[in-house]
Order: sequence, then C-alpha cells, then structure tokens
Amino acid sequence: MDRGRKEGKEWKIGDKVMLSIKDLVFKGQLVRKLVDQYVGLYIIDKVVLTNVIKLRLLTAIRIHPVVSIS
Repeated sequence: MDRGRKEGKEWKIGDKVMLSIKDLVFKGQLVRKLVDQYVGLYIIDKVVLTNVIKLRLLTAIRIHPVVSIS
C-alpha cells in the first residue's frame, strides 16, 4: 500500500472538467508559455474506472473521448 498516495475525487456523470493541452496537436506555431494550459469545460458522459472517464467533446477536437485522470 502506498502511504503517500492521495485518494482521488469521486467523479460522477455531469461533472465538468478541464482538459490539458499537453498532448493536443495544434495547427501552426504556438508559444506554450503564452497559451492557457487547460481548455474548455467538458461534461463527463461516463465513469469507466475510478481514474478513467469518458468526456463529451466537440467534433473539432480529434482525440479519443476516454481519458485518464491523474
């Protein structure tokens, strides 16, 4: 058992979360220091596991809707 580990928040359907831009790909040049680190408020469609959720994303965002929360 990891004593340093914190218990995660209990997510439920309808909660809103922000998505990190760390792994998103943008067209054109972006200066990472000058851009917001998180985008949008996306609604949770389904809680797959305690740390995996499915988001209701816009069609313009071309990533898989199931993301890991850390």
